[in-house]
Parts: sequence; structure tokens; C-alpha cells
Amino acid sequence: MRADRNGDLISRRSGRCALRPEVLVPGLATAIGSLPLADAHKAAALALEAHPRLPAAPQLARAREGVVAQWAAALPEVAIADDGSLAVDATRVFEPVVPVFTQQAHGGLLAFLEQAVAMEHAPARVKLQLCGPLTLGVALTRAGLDPETAFARAGAALGAWAPALEALVASALPDAAVLVFLDEPSLVLWRRGEAPLEREAAVDVLSGSLAAFTATTGVHVCGEGDLRLAYEAGPRVLGAPVSGDLLADADVVARHLDADGWFAWGAVPTDRPIGESADPLWRATVAVWCELTRRGCDPVALRTHGIVTPACGLAGHGPSQAERALRLAGSLAERVGDQAAAVKLTVGA
Repeated sequence: MRADRNGDLISRRSGRCALRPEVLVPGLATAIGSLPLADAHKAAALALEAHPRLPAAPQLARAREGVVAQWAAALPEVAIADDGSLAVDATRVFEPVVPVFTQQAHGGLLAFLEQAVAMEHAPARVKLQLCGPLTLGVALTRAGLDPETAFARAGAALGAWAPALEALVASALPDAAVLVFLDEPSLVLWRRGEAPLEREAAVDVLSGSLAAFTATTGVHVCGEGDLRLAYEAGPRVLGAPVSGDLLADADVVARHLDADGWFAWGAVPTDRPIGESADPLWRATVAVWCELTRRGCDPVALRTHGIVTPACGLAGHGPSQAERALRLAGSLAERVGDQAAAVKLTVGA
């Protein structure tokens, strides 16, 4: 046996962990959303190489691997068009959900697992992502279902996908620790007061989908999404872009960290050029941490209970830009890990 730098025991012969590691440790980086690659094997190779300690199974730049289309296809009332749009037959909403993994819709995930199994040392941790039930419910509403039915069916879809996905990963990587994110770009509608489902019901829908997983769960909140609603649903990890917008929710960040929650810091912007150096991104992240500390957040928890990601998905970038964003996230994560170790030494941990 050998131990990696975090104490994970990895067999040289099998490449698998003899003891399942903690899925959340300081200094991890991973991806959020899709990659601008249509080749599943190239996307999987990039994910595994860029973030070896917590690689994310990639979503591809294909219509049927879109954030909604990829998971809505399990609903028998939904037909996915070639452009990824949905058509709904409301007469079939009482039929059972049938989750099936296909190369068309899950090529990135399947290639990722194939390559991970073939590695000399398989990943000790993996990160997966699905469309959240609120975003799926909004899409079904826009496709013609009434809101009550749409969100009930969205919850049913996640309830069916959860055990299917966990079984698929366990069959390939039985010793890997798993982190599952629900991607909820539609949370912006709740923050704007434009959502088709009232807030308390939305919390129940999201909470129910998180509870369907046995793995550690997170919710990714895009841009100006409603971080408070995501927090109320009870994920272990909250993810959001690093920006001044977080300061308005400093009390939420503080309560989440105080309850042993973790934060996925979207520290690499995806809405503007990022350059080649991690230094300005690091300074921006530390500045937000300092202001969050002034507003009541534990400065130790900010550094020791965090992982690093790009702010959102990278589908709108060129392949080289996307690769740079992933590598910058990795560089920032190393700094977070160094600070976390220094903080623990300072406080005598």
C-alpha cells in the first residue's frame, strides 16, 4: 500500500482505495457544469488530469447532454428533440420513470468511468452532477405541464436517477468517495420572485431530491440565484460564484459553515477573461473571505471547509480557455489547502 498526501490508502496493484477516504478535505478543486468538448474520451481525460484529487464526470457540448435534456429523458412523457428542447405528452405523467444511461445522453459520464477504471490508481474521490429538480420542474412547466405536476415529476425523476447513478458508479469504482451536485440555475427565478412554485414547496422539492442520495450532496447556485433557498434544503455543500453578491448572504454562509457545512468557491470567473495567473483570482477570493469574516463568518471555516471550482459551466468557452479555467481552479485549491494547513497549525489542530 501507499498513502497519498491526505492519508488515503491506495493499492498499487488494484489502484483502488483500501479504505474509503473522506470525500471533503481542504485543497480540492473540481469542475462545475459542462465542458466545450463533444469528444467524450477527450473530455474525460481532461477532467481526470486537471483535477486528479476530485475529478468531475464531464457533461459534453451536445444537445442531449444539456443540463435539462440529459436527465429529463427518463420521464416517459418527455420527448427530447435534436436541439435538446423538450416536448411533453401530459397523458403519460402517471407512467413510471425509467432511468437509462445512453451514449447519446451520458457519453461523458460513461467515458469518465471507463477511463477511471483503467487507471493504474483510480480516483479516490469523484464528483457527479445532475440537473436539480427545481430547474427540471421549471423546464417541464415551460414545456406545458401545470406547475404542481411538473415539480412532482421532476422530484420523481431525481428519485429514480439517484439510486441508478450511485449503482453505476459503485459498480465501476466501489471504493471511491462520491460527491453529487444538483445544478440549479433556475434558482435565479426564486430570487427575483418569478418562480412558478412557492418558496416553501420549492425547499421541500429540493430537499427531497437531496435525500434520495446516499452520497454527500451539494447544490450549485448560479450567478444571482437564491442561495438561501438552497441552504434551507440542507445540502452538505453550497456552491456559488465568488463575488460581492455573496456578501448579502453572509449570514447564510456563516450558518452553513457553523453547522459543519462546506462551500464550493466559484473562484474562477466564467463571464469574463481570466488571464494566465492565479494571483488576481486569489486576491479576489481572499478579499471576499475578509469581508465575510467582518460580517460574522468563521475565518478558519472559510479556509478549511472549502473546495474550489470555476464559477459556472464552461460550455461557452473555447477548449483551451476551459482547460485554463480548470487548471487555475487547481492552482487556487492548492493555495486553499496550504492556508487550511497553516490555520490548523496556528489553532493547534
